[in-house]
Amino acid sequence: MLRAALCAIFLLCALPSLAKESQGHVSVVLLGATGDLAKKYLWEGLFHLYLDQVSSGHSFTFHGAALTAHEPGQRLMFEVLKKLACPSDVSPDRCAVVKDQFLKLSQYHQLKTSENYTALNREIGTLLQQEGLEEAGRIFYFSVPPFAYAEIARHINGSCRPRPGAWLRVVLEKPFGHDLKSAQQLAIELRTFFREEEMYRVDHYLGKQAVAHILPFRDQNRQFLDPIWNRHHVERVEIVLKETLDAKGRTSFYEQYGVIRDVLQNHLTEVLLYLAMELPANISSTKEVLRRKLQTFKSLQGLESTSAVLGQYQAYASQVREELQKAQDYVSTTPTFAGVLIQLDSLRWEGVPFLLTSGKALDERVGYVRVLFKNRAYCTQRESLREMGKSQCEAKQIIFHIGHGELSCPAVLISRNLFKPIMPEGSWKEVVDHPQLHLFGLPLSDYYVYSPVKEREAYSVLISSIFHGRKDSFITTENLLASWEFWTPLLDSLTQQVPRLYPGGLENQHLLDFEMMGRELSFTLEEPVELLHSDGQTPSDYRTIQAKFRQSPLVSAWPEELIARLALDIETAAAKAVARCGEFHLALSGGSSPIVLFQRLVRHHYGFPWRRTHLWLVDERCVPLADPESNFRSLHNHLLQHVRVPYLNIHPMLVHLNRRLCVEEDQGPELYAKEIAALVTNASLDFVLLGLGSDGHTASLFPHSSSGLEGAKTVVLTESPVKPHQRMSLSLPLINKARQVAVLVMGKGKHEITTQISRVGQEPRKWPISGVNPSSGQLVWYMDYDALLG
Repeated sequence: MLRAALCAIFLLCALPSLAKESQGHVSVVLLGATGDLAKKYLWEGLFHLYLDQVSSGHSFTFHGAALTAHEPGQRLMFEVLKKLACPSDVSPDRCAVVKDQFLKLSQYHQLKTSENYTALNREIGTLLQQEGLEEAGRIFYFSVPPFAYAEIARHINGSCRPRPGAWLRVVLEKPFGHDLKSAQQLAIELRTFFREEEMYRVDHYLGKQAVAHILPFRDQNRQFLDPIWNRHHVERVEIVLKETLDAKGRTSFYEQYGVIRDVLQNHLTEVLLYLAMELPANISSTKEVLRRKLQTFKSLQGLESTSAVLGQYQAYASQVREELQKAQDYVSTTPTFAGVLIQLDSLRWEGVPFLLTSGKALDERVGYVRVLFKNRAYCTQRESLREMGKSQCEAKQIIFHIGHGELSCPAVLISRNLFKPIMPEGSWKEVVDHPQLHLFGLPLSDYYVYSPVKEREAYSVLISSIFHGRKDSFITTENLLASWEFWTPLLDSLTQQVPRLYPGGLENQHLLDFEMMGRELSFTLEEPVELLHSDGQTPSDYRTIQAKFRQSPLVSAWPEELIARLALDIETAAAKAVARCGEFHLALSGGSSPIVLFQRLVRHHYGFPWRRTHLWLVDERCVPLADPESNFRSLHNHLLQHVRVPYLNIHPMLVHLNRRLCVEEDQGPELYAKEIAALVTNASLDFVLLGLGSDGHTASLFPHSSSGLEGAKTVVLTESPVKPHQRMSLSLPLINKARQVAVLVMGKGKHEITTQISRVGQEPRKWPISGVNPSSGQLVWYMDYDALLG
């Protein structure tokens, strides 16, 4: 059949209007030919490629392949092929002829063993020889799970490469790893069999017409954008992909990856790079574009757990239990919604928030990029008298509408009060008949609106690029690893974070709205909490529990209430100290638990006497103060940069002296102790905030520590069992001189140690926290219900 079909093609191409010199034969092998992706997009993309190239001089054969046996596999594949349709601009007669030829040039193979690959290679070679064809190259499209990549790559490299001189293009679908380590391992395996120029990693978002036009738009409109595409004029950038569908039927994949790995780490990150990168002189240079993208990765500020908000639609857990046959008490913390705040360390973008948002079971299906510009104008004329679309008081924005939503098609929109853009006439057209739609609060008539002359599906665009060897819309190994290097620390920090539950669809209302505070994100509404009696009724008399723990006052509540109470108690202590002696000395611990306290103090306690407050550290890791592991850096990022504490009132621990870290000869502990003694009356701090480690340590005083648990020293060097090992810490004797000591304990992970500590006496060598017992001050325990009750 293939020979007959090829003969028919040659006859077709022999017509005078179609004649072209033979360009060689291309064999396309689609692995996973009966899978969902192939059915929905890939066969259509291959058919459109053939439709475009049938008269180009190339000849083609299409080989669908899977693990399924030949007969059922062929039946499944041809059921898909028979449903293929041509674009609307192709005449029915031409469509029928070309589709018939495409079906005749397509056949199914079972590719399971090395012998199967050898047989396929022999079949291609025989066809080329019989027809006297020169081989141009081969495309292998991997529409299979990544765990199968290495074995398939071994077979292709061993027995199915094209002849010398012909090209090989191997197309890979995400996910490309689960984190940096797995991505590196996969890259090493693939490099064993293929050269970098042979691999095409697909991110189908780069084939979306609105996304693909971001760089050309920036390039063609340099004269307008150069003065305003920067931190002085851009207020923020939003990159959004919302879906109404949930993860039903895909929970096996979703449990492994979640929304950040599925969408943000790849699709939305690539869009961010297109927006934020410095434009090369020639955007057609793949090498230069890649170089600028990698430079942009290096300028991205590191993410912390507070850079993200997470959600999970309520039905997800039951879907997981049903589809993965989990126990009824199985709890999933996989996020199905995420908002992430990204900022850059660059002269162009410093301080500009880039918000990446995606989720399932949301109120609408839409994808867009929105660049919102600052508005400094004041308009004296009342709104009803202003000239529509030209008033400088209206919002100024550029929108790349990726698809769906109310517009339902790809589009580029520019506020009329910005500039009239330059757009390529052959591929984009201005939409002048504006439907009665509003976008971001403005009627469409307030925008210059452009849509593609011919809409093309993303996979059709990318498959055409693969055929022509254009790599600018694909992910290189270097680009991939840079992305995972950026995202993996955030993913690691979120493993224990419980996402906010949301009902899904229109019922979400404002539950997933979030706001920015510096470099942090938080939901704008407090999460609703239901405390039920056995009869299902919410108790009307519920209030924060107050009791005793280890003979000291205990405050226990849900996390938000607990943090609110602790923040209020610190402010009360500060006011009393300032009234008593004019200043307040506060010592703070590191770790993740205090971060939400810092946020609370920043956002709700505007009367806090920061100008009279001295801030000390309870402990510090022996790393430079700018290191991500530094407690001082965390304090700076989450508190100091948002409040007005006098510079001389900030006292970081002296771990970095003489270009060395925690060297005894530098006498860092002694110098810090002298500083405390000089500034704090009787070395009695007003308020000390401590945490509790799962081994019973507090500050950086660990079980069986050789220093800091007793004796005269007030600041000591200690050793941690985990990296970084070297620490500096206030000693127990100094902590116990404080007027007030608070121990903050949060999370189910602390329930076991909390239970143990409740049963032991004062054994600081075994349980350092048990040695906290202020001699003349007060100790208060602050625990959330997870830590207290499990």
